[in-house]
Amino acid sequence: MGNSSSTPKISAQDRAILDMKNQRDKLHQYQKRITVITNREKEIAKECLRNGDKRRALLALRKKKYQESLLAKTDQQLAQLETLTSDVEFALVQKDVVFGLQQGTKVLKEIHKEMGGLERVELILGENEEAQAYQNEINEMLGTRMTNQEEDEVEDELEALAAEANRQRMPSTVEEGVIAPMPNAPTDAPKESAKERAARRAREREMGNGAEPILA
Repeated sequence: MGNSSSTPKISAQDRAILDMKNQRDKLHQYQKRITVITNREKEIAKECLRNGDKRRALLALRKKKYQESLLAKTDQQLAQLETLTSDVEFALVQKDVVFGLQQGTKVLKEIHKEMGGLERVELILGENEEAQAYQNEINEMLGTRMTNQEEDEVEDELEALAAEANRQRMPSTVEEGVIAPMPNAPTDAPKESAKERAARRAREREMGNGAEPILA
């Protein structure tokens, strides 16, 4: 009798938990799909190093690092929201959770944009006007979204890839008719400190997107 509905009401807490679960599921799907792109970006960096083009190699690795960091940070934030929602009275944290979900939605849209396809990644290798515009756009965008620590990690990866490329070019043994190269002379050049690296990158950004980074 009556018009009462037997459908149970979904609480704000239940809805928030469901939204977080959906966001994390989508994030994990993106993680699998974007791996194809980041792997290609690393191969592009190696190709650029073989061609002596450290500027584009660095750009490819910075793009790769940004995408990986974006995924990792978002996953961590969603995990923290889940813990917060489960362990604390929801009424006390509802505002923070709703804001976190809004930010998560925004980042998921950005990650989706990052997965524009391999054809855009290939523009890092290009020389035409479209490729140059894309490279400048990425440089400008990354300049405001990556931390100094992330930039340091990218430069360390670049140095490691360059060292690997050099080892591959050097024969490990003296083959018939081939003279093994002399080992590189030791260098006493001091490594840049974190502060010096940050200052150098700031100078490079001031020089403009078209400027070639000065690599140590």
